[in-house]
Amino acid sequence: MTTTRADELQQTPFGRGTLGGATHDVTNQPPPPAPYDASDDAALLEGARREGAGWSVEDLRRLGRLAGSEEAQEWADQANRHEPELRTHDRYGHRVDEVDFHPSWHHLMRTAVAEGLAGSPWADDRPGAHVARTAGGLVWGHTDAGHGCPASMTYAAIPALRKQPELAKIYEPLLTSREYDPGLRVPTQKRGLLAGMGMTEKQGGSDVRTNTTAATPTAEPGVYTLRGHKWFTSAPMCDVFLVLAQAPGGLSCFLVPRVLPDGTRNTFRIQRLKEKLGNRSNASSEPEFDGTVAWLVGPEGQGVKTIIEMVNCTRLDCVMMSAALMRKTLVEAGHHARHRSAFGARLVDQPLMRNVLADLALESEAATTLTLRLAGAADRAVRGDAGEAAFRRIATAVGKYWVTKRGPAFTAEALECLGGNGYVEDSGMPRHYREAPLLSIWEGSGNVNALDVLRALGRDAATAQALFDELSLTRGADARLDAAVAGLKDQLAEGSQVTARRLVERMALTLQASLLVRHAPAAVADAFCATRLGGDWGHAFGTLPAGAGLDAILERALPGRD
Repeated sequence: MTTTRADELQQTPFGRGTLGGATHDVTNQPPPPAPYDASDDAALLEGARREGAGWSVEDLRRLGRLAGSEEAQEWADQANRHEPELRTHDRYGHRVDEVDFHPSWHHLMRTAVAEGLAGSPWADDRPGAHVARTAGGLVWGHTDAGHGCPASMTYAAIPALRKQPELAKIYEPLLTSREYDPGLRVPTQKRGLLAGMGMTEKQGGSDVRTNTTAATPTAEPGVYTLRGHKWFTSAPMCDVFLVLAQAPGGLSCFLVPRVLPDGTRNTFRIQRLKEKLGNRSNASSEPEFDGTVAWLVGPEGQGVKTIIEMVNCTRLDCVMMSAALMRKTLVEAGHHARHRSAFGARLVDQPLMRNVLADLALESEAATTLTLRLAGAADRAVRGDAGEAAFRRIATAVGKYWVTKRGPAFTAEALECLGGNGYVEDSGMPRHYREAPLLSIWEGSGNVNALDVLRALGRDAATAQALFDELSLTRGADARLDAAVAGLKDQLAEGSQVTARRLVERMALTLQASLLVRHAPAAVADAFCATRLGGDWGHAFGTLPAGAGLDAILERALPGRD
């Protein structure tokens, strides 16, 4: 009879055995991606400098290290795993209508507000302040998208509130504060405020002119009471909300505080929180108004006109958040490919994977570059540049349509680079994938934005001229781009709703190509023009032509070095 020692059982030619030891050794798995520098992105840093925010680069680098830290990445994960909880009543039966958040949400919000990602650019006289905020959003967007919602709405509320100077005088200093002060209290007794929006209703969605919430004037000038139900109001723990309601003079904009000046709770009954596909860290609610006190913002009957500047701001943030999500998932895919081997070589060294990553890198750089150009236009427009204001009007809607449309397909491809590892929650990729579709829906779905572009073109000839003035800056630099611009002029003459998406897509691609030809390395611009404009491309990512400069594209795009 032969005996076998325990240590012989534990060590076999195929690894460790099962007698008291581990069943396997972990090999060929990448290390955790954090810590990393989320600002290590040439397109981002070059764009910030080019658009007037070079003075912010040191802060961007600092924020990038924080965004990519293990701590901040854990905040993002925890804020999404532990979702907001609604408390309609306290233990005694009093109506409180409060939402409780995980501490990680507050860490994320505190950082975002302190770093100037909410309303602070409106109080900053430096040229490029709005660009710096957008660049910061591209960096901090490597954490969690949900808390970007109240930050974005707070930023966007300022220009609308300025339509009522008496209210702006009270609230603007607090909305532009860099102090995060959560909890429902009298707004003027807080160190900083957040703003939300209550626009859409169940019967109309984006068609806000069908709203039925009624606004009744009181004896006090400018003060109304509201009665109605809103369908999708995010961040219900904000301090104040801009709300659309039907006044005697038509659809109007109102400021609704959660707590009134005398310290009593305004009627803001949260019926439920939405069970959403993604954006789980952020609470989206259905509030009911019944005798809710509200202050008129702008003239009666001009609610849409009052909030239009607000829409421009939040649409820019949709582009920014989509671009940040692209960059984040590209970084994750590149990290995996550098540390994972298959079929005898690292994934990042295999030609087909390099094609996929380079194609994603082109899309990401185009999105980032366009985002910062739009931010530059916004910054110059608010400082009185009429030409930039005209360009911003059309280009923001164009960018919002296209970049947010590209987000879901991009994120799915980046997830696939991780294979089955990317399909499990622990990787974080499913969260990013679920987030991507929201940005195309928020502030008007694809059709709404495409039709807005048609309306802008029909309303003012200067709008189209501003776009072509921008495109003319690269005339003669690339034959494919010149042909695309000429074709775009022909498409504009058609002006049909049926083909509106084709028109806006072509606008977006020519604009991105023009920016890359002017500002990106030759390998990036050439590959983008050859594929997106020249047709030398397939129907999925990873179909760049054989002659594309993959090495140069990836060297620029992927952070760190092998």
